[in-house]
Amino acid sequence: MPQTQVLARKWRPKSFSELIGQDHVVRALTNALEQQRLHHAYLFTGTRGIGKTTIARILAKALNCRTGITSSPCGICSACTEIDAGRFVDLLEVDAASNTQVEKMRELLENALYAPTTARYKIYIIDEVHMLSKSAFNAMLKTLEEPPEHVKFILATTDPQRIPVTVLSRCLQFNLKQIPPALIAAHLKHVLEQEQISCDAISLQLLARAAQGSLRDALSILDQAISFGGGTIEEAGVRDMLGAIDQSYLYELLDALTHKDGARMLAIADAMESRSVSFDAALQDLGSLLHRIALVQIVRPAIAEDTPEREHLLALAKTFAAEDIQLFYQIAIHGRGDLGRAPDEYAGFTMTLMRMLAFMPEEFPQTPPPSTPAPAAAINADGSAADRGRGTDAQVKSAPPSATSLVTAKPAATSAWMETPAVAKPDADTSLLSSDWIVMVPELKLSGLAKMLAQHSEVKHVASNEIEFCVPETQKHLLDKDYQARVQAALRAHLGKPVRVKFSVGMVTGMTPAELENRAKQERQSQAITAVESDPFVRELVEQFDAKINISSIKPIQ
Repeated sequence: MPQTQVLARKWRPKSFSELIGQDHVVRALTNALEQQRLHHAYLFTGTRGIGKTTIARILAKALNCRTGITSSPCGICSACTEIDAGRFVDLLEVDAASNTQVEKMRELLENALYAPTTARYKIYIIDEVHMLSKSAFNAMLKTLEEPPEHVKFILATTDPQRIPVTVLSRCLQFNLKQIPPALIAAHLKHVLEQEQISCDAISLQLLARAAQGSLRDALSILDQAISFGGGTIEEAGVRDMLGAIDQSYLYELLDALTHKDGARMLAIADAMESRSVSFDAALQDLGSLLHRIALVQIVRPAIAEDTPEREHLLALAKTFAAEDIQLFYQIAIHGRGDLGRAPDEYAGFTMTLMRMLAFMPEEFPQTPPPSTPAPAAAINADGSAADRGRGTDAQVKSAPPSATSLVTAKPAATSAWMETPAVAKPDADTSLLSSDWIVMVPELKLSGLAKMLAQHSEVKHVASNEIEFCVPETQKHLLDKDYQARVQAALRAHLGKPVRVKFSVGMVTGMTPAELENRAKQERQSQAITAVESDPFVRELVEQFDAKINISSIKPIQ
């Protein structure tokens, strides 16, 4: 029984027209070959499996094809077939990783002096050239700069930073790109059609994403998927093979989040744990899903019409506000980074979900899905279960007295985001609100420039679900989106309920915490100076010895 050739070798491109995702390199080489503008040394750089050695072999065929130097080798002459078979006598492929010594390089360069046996050019392909020793690089410099007319060097590397600049300057360099998942999926679909193997679109996307931009890896993974499925490819089998997360878990988590159903979210997490799902991979896929939702909300054409999960994404994009998707995305990626510091992965994952739940705006529908037996169950901001009817009053009562005037207390049946303007009294006494803000700022868990932003902000307007701040013109550089988000997060945590903040630049009345603190410091300084000047002993020194008081040295006692 003949041995089956692996897909990565069977479907290796044999001409420039078959190359995937490297159009910029193909165009440059094609034009150079058609115009006979040939260089003596080429350098191809890029990550693994994107076509560096493949392009080198195609270029070798283009230079030695019996039909002449061409951008479209015939593929049937003796030179083309022998190069494809790897037995062309005038094509030498050197693995620099296993031939790093200077003696090997000198031997190779001595052979370069001899004319090719049958070909037009003697081609040297040196793979992973960055692995050569410093002495080997020095040995090849002169030959690389002025090689014989019949010699062409083609170098390939995954790490061009380790190649001496003296070598780089003597080569025509081409940087190959990672291949987009869409192109990989399309190529895999073509391969499977030729192999007469059926495959669904979601499986193709999973395989393409798993390849991480490498077409060779994609074909190798595809080979593995065919073997895993016994000659067929199905989504469930591909997910099991790759250890990929079942997307239904993520959609159910987001659905439970919209209904603020913490019990259901924990149940989903328990189900994932029982199936030994990687929570790190789950948060990675959740971040990817939130990214795609954000694209649908802001740049809808970025999601192709034939995307399998397009309908799910459109539905979620309408359910969530754009700013909340941005917040959940940040929570997901930070939660993934915190997994290593969590007590265990389950705790880190569920804490990330509870954090999303804590920052979930109140204006979303409160009705839980039919599958939830206890619609009254909810999760408070501190992560504890509580009756949904009592949650609002309990949170307001637990908030500091200084915070209650910023977000008005309300009946249990009315949410903070649904409160009417008449109850909220948005035009309440701003001076009173500002005094509450001044007391609250030191209690907020802020640091750095975010704390400075809060200190230089003055309350201008308060609604049931929003607090508007004004920042003086001199401090507008603090209005970074990250600092604003940190202030909003600190407020939400302090008040124990969702609240939005809005910042503007304008005139302030001087009631900012920073200004009042500065006035207090000046007052304490004045009192300290007065106390020193009125001290009997100091006055006696001044009067009898004509002493001078160094005002700048006086500091108030803290």
